[in-house]
Amino acid sequence: MLTKFFKKRGADTDAVEIRSPLTGSVIPLANVPDEAFAGMHMGAGIAIMPADGKLIAPFDGTVAHLIYTHHAIVIEHPSGLQLLIHLGINTVALNGECFNVHVQTGDAFLEGQTLIEFDSAAIAEAGFSIVCPIVIANEEEVKQLDIVVESQDYVTAGRDSLLSAVMNI
Repeated sequence: MLTKFFKKRGADTDAVEIRSPLTGSVIPLANVPDEAFAGMHMGAGIAIMPADGKLIAPFDGTVAHLIYTHHAIVIEHPSGLQLLIHLGINTVALNGECFNVHVQTGDAFLEGQTLIEFDSAAIAEAGFSIVCPIVIANEEEVKQLDIVVESQDYVTAGRDSLLSAVMNI
């Protein structure tokens, strides 16, 4: 388990900068209404309450895995860092409804490219939380992870830094 969380840091040339893949308000994982994420059993990270329904690539990379119901995606940075982005809570039950994917497993993508669009109003109307956890899927390969935003900060997708990770080499 990582030992250094929630510490702001300066520039580090070995660090992978992860820009926000969503626009919205930042919330700590502990406040996510799902114990798997709140207890960091899925990995360390942060969550965003999205202001719109567009998930963009936070870095250049590849799609390591697109969940068949399109509610979650694992993307990989060239450093090996894997990021799980989960759109809403328990949204697997929607069986792909409300999600429009623009990539598939194995696809390469560029920073800022739209990966998935989702209808947050329809998700909420169906009774699901739209909070989106963003966690490191392979944290055992990460030496240090820093959250570079504060809770309640408002972030803009593709513009604001969200996380910084240093990989084990």
